[in-house]
Amino acid sequence: MSDNDYIVFGKPDIQPPEMAEVMDSLKKNWLGTGPKVKRFEEAFAAYKGVGTNQVAAVNSCTAALHLSLLASGVQPGDEVITTAMTFCATVNAIIHAGATPVLVDVCEDSFNIDPEAIAAAITPRTRAIVPVHFAGNSCDMHAIMALAEKHDLKVIEDCAHALESEFAGKALGTFGDYGCFSFYATKNITTGEGGMVVARSEQAISRIKTLALHGMSTDAWARFSDEGYKHYQVTEVGFKYNMMDLQAAIGIHQLARIEPRWHSRQALFALYCEAFADMPVQLPVALDDGARPAFHLFPILLEEGLPVSRDQFMVRAHKQHMGTGVHYLSIPTHPYYQARFGWQPDAYPVADRIGRTTVSLPFSPALTEAQINRVIDVTRSLVLND
Repeated sequence: MSDNDYIVFGKPDIQPPEMAEVMDSLKKNWLGTGPKVKRFEEAFAAYKGVGTNQVAAVNSCTAALHLSLLASGVQPGDEVITTAMTFCATVNAIIHAGATPVLVDVCEDSFNIDPEAIAAAITPRTRAIVPVHFAGNSCDMHAIMALAEKHDLKVIEDCAHALESEFAGKALGTFGDYGCFSFYATKNITTGEGGMVVARSEQAISRIKTLALHGMSTDAWARFSDEGYKHYQVTEVGFKYNMMDLQAAIGIHQLARIEPRWHSRQALFALYCEAFADMPVQLPVALDDGARPAFHLFPILLEEGLPVSRDQFMVRAHKQHMGTGVHYLSIPTHPYYQARFGWQPDAYPVADRIGRTTVSLPFSPALTEAQINRVIDVTRSLVLND
């Protein structure tokens, strides 16, 4: 089997319209933040059902989280509650904002943050909650928003996995004060790297856009317009978090195909569930309580007692030219956080169990029928020792 036959985990689906739009940017010699970023923001706002002045495109979801925390008024000494089962960027953004992350455990079925654990972790220093909608399944936003209202807390939704997700008929990212989205290469739509902030407040978005570009009052597109050069003012110390037109050129057409791609993910999720139903593993759930999942990942749990451990599965799958992922080792597993905060995995038993046994299978609309069948065959043979 050649390298060309390798099944890449999270393969992006790049089509000719994206390529043509990127070439258009190259031909026009405008590569940085400009008119295509604005087009992408407008299309994203329409998709989420918010105003065009309620979104800001940035260069990553990490940047979106960091800026949202700053715009929410989080300061050094404040505490921000989040989940022990997430990518490190969620916790790092809280640290970058100068606040102290407070971890809580997750629910057994959805792998999402446990609202009862949030309630138990709230102190007089708590200023915000960052729920992470794991694998595209919605957190219990009714319970979380009730806690936020009761304790006067900001809510910053980490929607890196949840672009298409809804809860009780409402788009995720529009419940909290801020919603943060990712367009990384493995996400449901991609710009290579990139992110987006959705906010309730237009004033908050205005500040986020300023913070995302060095604290400058106008971006380059505005400064070098047909009306001539316009001076900018630095109004506060900002960052280099802006999205480029080259990225937005990809995102414009990715977003235009989001619904048929979602239906493809839904069908693949159902196909995998049927194919693996008889295996002695925990399969992911698609919550059916009126929510709409994004179907971002397909993680299975390989518990003790199987013919293959999680790590052995990944090594053997790779040898059979099938890529896999881990989403995620629990946050307290990592040595930096243990040393800085004293966190230990056994204090978060559900997240710890998931982190030790989870493996994500290839899951993308770009997979061919032959590749899907090979994923099923390889997975079954390794788990069942056929």
